[in-house]
Amino acid sequence: MKRTPVLAMLLALSLTPAAHAATEADYKAAYAAAEAVSKEAAGMRNQWTVTVSALAAAKRAADGGDFDRATAAAREAEALAKASIFQATSEKEAWKAMEIR
Repeated sequence: MKRTPVLAMLLALSLTPAAHAATEADYKAAYAAAEAVSKEAAGMRNQWTVTVSALAAAKRAADGGDFDRATAAAREAEALAKASIFQATSEKEAWKAMEIR
């Protein structure tokens, strides 16, 4: 499986500069979106541990009042959750190509 598109997406998201300082509302919106996608991945039984770690990091940063870091971590968690969903759906049928016949 080629991981290049997923890695490129994660890299592009991580390099996007923030136009302004994030607010608590920005963080809450980003966290809610990340949490929803993460729950979807968990429902597919393909939730990555790094996604859970990124969500926890976002919460810790928000609790400390650093909403820039919290928003960035929440967006990273969302990207990771989306990547895990992509992996689950692409591998749902791909394993058949590797089956010995």
